[in-house]
Amino acid sequence: MKLKGRLLTAFLIITTIPLLLVCLSLSLIIGYQNNEIKQTYDVKTNSITAISNPVQLLSRLTRGVYNEIVLTAAKAPAKFEEEEYIAYLEKELKGKYSYLVIRKGNDYIYTGNDKRFSEIKENIPAFGEHTGNAEGGLYVDGSSPFLLKQQDFYYSDGTEGSIFIITELDTLIPQIKASAIQLLLSLISIIILTASVLIIWIYRSIIIPINTLHAATNAMKEGNLDYSIEGDPEDEIGQLCVDFEEMRIQLKELIDVRLRYEQEMKELISNISHDLRTPITAIKGYAEGIMDGVADTKEKQEKYIKTIYTKANDLSVLVDELSFYSKIDCDTMPYTFSCINLGDYFEDCLGEITLDLEVKNIEVEYHNDTDNDTKVNVDAEQLKRVISNIVGNSVKYMGNRQGHIDIRIMDGAEFNRAEEVVVSIGDNGVGISARDLPFIFERFYRADASRNSTRGGTGLGLAIVKKIIEDHMGTIWAESEEDNGTTVYFTLRKCKEDVKNEQDTDCGR
Repeated sequence: MKLKGRLLTAFLIITTIPLLLVCLSLSLIIGYQNNEIKQTYDVKTNSITAISNPVQLLSRLTRGVYNEIVLTAAKAPAKFEEEEYIAYLEKELKGKYSYLVIRKGNDYIYTGNDKRFSEIKENIPAFGEHTGNAEGGLYVDGSSPFLLKQQDFYYSDGTEGSIFIITELDTLIPQIKASAIQLLLSLISIIILTASVLIIWIYRSIIIPINTLHAATNAMKEGNLDYSIEGDPEDEIGQLCVDFEEMRIQLKELIDVRLRYEQEMKELISNISHDLRTPITAIKGYAEGIMDGVADTKEKQEKYIKTIYTKANDLSVLVDELSFYSKIDCDTMPYTFSCINLGDYFEDCLGEITLDLEVKNIEVEYHNDTDNDTKVNVDAEQLKRVISNIVGNSVKYMGNRQGHIDIRIMDGAEFNRAEEVVVSIGDNGVGISARDLPFIFERFYRADASRNSTRGGTGLGLAIVKKIIEDHMGTIWAESEEDNGTTVYFTLRKCKEDVKNEQDTDCGR
């Protein structure tokens, strides 16, 4: 869920759940208080009405007795002086938290509860001064609140008389307070419960992922790039976790590449120091021989000088190869692409290669299975370097057998590459082990770790080949078996029919 959705959900929870819980609590409290009022006052009523208008409730308690008093006052007021009738009225008021008071003139001739009446006596209105609703009674506030129902009448001797029904409110007020306290506590509990649920939900959905990110950043700060985290891409924080994980992976790959590059540079320096040491040692040795007079004949001097020249050329080749690789590795090598006839190009190249290989007792076989007018878009000079490096690598690992190199050009359709041609250069050398084969195109990699002059080199030859072919939008791979030789394949893109200014180019031109 997105953060916007979570905030909306939190808003709905804050507004809806407390409202529902308050309604539920209010319903339970009202039901409870309604039952309490019924048991206490023996009257059925709505609890909300009882709480909002308790006078109306208490008026109902004594309504029957009061109606009887009104009739008696109108027809037979003398009964108010009879003890039996007064006892009857008191019995009717029993259990209704009410008592009777009778006044004759200014004297109270009967009080149902002397102690309670003494507390409110001064609040009793005089004859004819009742200002409230006789049916509903008069609510009198104070330290001891009460409900007063008053009926005035005249005794038989003409004396003014009043009879009062006094209902105490001390029992109802505590219930009203209890209800208010219960509602307040319920509201507080609901707010605390809702806040707790929201805090837990927000903590689990927001704080925990943030803490996870914090732990991941600390781990990364300490150099641990293997600390992986997961996130739900459906929300913003989860997407942040996903982005962080992708950043961690990329950073780890960059650091791994850097460490590998540093390791390769160390290997390169080691290889260079070894490969330079042999010709330099030879040059120094032969030069000292000339200076010390060891070469005391003209033939020896010529031999020493020729050897020095040959070793100097080897050094020049090593330096040129390193310089070229630095350019190609940094993508600063300028290419000059043109459409050339592939068959004519290879025939020219083989004319040069064959002469050099015949001297080394290596036979070259060439086949062109493509159309005579097949053209490819290449840099002729760099393609020559590709062929030269692959053939040179085959010669280096030919062994002490009769050498044979097979060069073949095939149409890419045979390999499901209709827009390309496939070139294969195979030999019958010592081959490459299955363990080493996947790495032969990597920088500074050597399947043979020997450090003799025959199989030396920087280990960059095939890496340069791979880079050049990839820059030509081609693909390169190899197949090999130990003691059965190696075949290197690479592809070149055919020229499109609408390419203008097509031209044939001699090898290396």
